[in-house]
Amino acid sequence: MSDIELVNVSKHTCRDISLKIGDGELFAIVGTTGAGKTTLLNAVAGVIDYTGSVRIGGVPVDARSPQERGVGYLCQDPALFPHLTVASNIAFGLRAAGCDRAAADRRVSALLEWMRISHLAARYPHMLSGGEKKRVALARSLAPSPKILLLDEPTSSLDPQTARYLRSELQDFLKTLRITTVHVTHDLGEAEEIAGRIALISNGTIEQVSTPAELFFSPSSASVSEFIGMPNILECARSRTLASGLLEFVSGANLKLILPCDGAGIKRISIPPDAVSIVGARPAGHGLNRFRGRVEAITPHNGLVRMRVSVEGESLLSELPTPAFRELSVEKGDEVHVGIRLERVRYDPS
Repeated sequence: MSDIELVNVSKHTCRDISLKIGDGELFAIVGTTGAGKTTLLNAVAGVIDYTGSVRIGGVPVDARSPQERGVGYLCQDPALFPHLTVASNIAFGLRAAGCDRAAADRRVSALLEWMRISHLAARYPHMLSGGEKKRVALARSLAPSPKILLLDEPTSSLDPQTARYLRSELQDFLKTLRITTVHVTHDLGEAEEIAGRIALISNGTIEQVSTPAELFFSPSSASVSEFIGMPNILECARSRTLASGLLEFVSGANLKLILPCDGAGIKRISIPPDAVSIVGARPAGHGLNRFRGRVEAITPHNGLVRMRVSVEGESLLSELPTPAFRELSVEKGDEVHVGIRLERVRYDPS
């Protein structure tokens, strides 16, 4: 068993954190910079002192060294040894633990092939791209066959395309491994994509632990709602299937949206404020999911502007950068045109 339990763990910002992560679970911890995410990982890994207790497989490991805890740790900085080849970097932990050279070589060869980086085996870190360095660092952390894998912002510093590709690969790797994994990120979308459950941490306190759907549709507090972007939640009053895999969704206030349909019913939808676009003049093109609305309120917020707009009986929150708002040049009471970007809509199936 490799479940993880934190009992009243405290260090720096973190205060009396208690948390349970199941055996083989892929779990995410999400929060802003300084919220305490990395501190928790460091406590689980045993690389910092802390109060409270960390239990792995039901056994307290507080007196054990990092090497004795059976934990693989991928830090934000891959920290590869510049004087060692890729293969030697991956083998480093195995050889430091006294692993037989032949067995270590077999393990490294298997990881190189599995991570699809065999062609990089003889290269040095300065010859690698950012994504390649992350793969090598991940292979190195997996080489000793740890019971637990800790990932600290594994896609940080990568360009968006490489980050998306690495996240997809990580999902495949971790599903195959079935290893207990704790994935730390500041990116809520990444956490949602990767994990079955998410812990949202703020100022060293766990605000909510839930599935991604529960987090978006049932935030436990105002601070959680603020962190996830104060999404617009629309309840489904009725719906009907249209041709070509589309569904007409009608909210309780009679706002009609045309949504992609996979055959399942929809209980409610969540629309992030930045997916509610607002323009002054009617845009060109088709009128799908476009409406006339009226501005109810305008509120500046952290370099953005939040606009509350009445649309077909619903009150929708929109969020846009301050320069875009100034260019829009609208005031409370003005009529505007509203569009919904479907790629950002989340569904709660019935």
